[in-house]
Amino acid sequence: MEMADAIVKAACALGAGLSMGLGAIGPGIGEGNVVGKALEGMARQPEMSGTLRSTMILGVAMCESTGIYSLVIALLLLFVF
Repeated sequence: MEMADAIVKAACALGAGLSMGLGAIGPGIGEGNVVGKALEGMARQPEMSGTLRSTMILGVAMCESTGIYSLVIALLLLFVF
C-alpha cells in the first residue's frame, strides 16, 4: 500500500507541474497579444486611448483567469490528494 501511495503522490506532483506549466503558456500568449494590439490601436488613434485601455484591462483579466484556474487545479492536486 505504501508503494501505491508514493506513486499517487508522484503522479499528483507531475500533474501539478504540468498544469501550471501548460496553464501559464496560454495566458502569457493571450495577454501579450491583447496588450500589443491595444498599444497598436492607441498609437494609431490616440483619442481612443481611454476606451482601448479599459477594454484591454478587461481582456487581460479574462486571459488571466485561465492561469488562475490552472493554479487552483495544481494546488488541489498537491494538497488534496
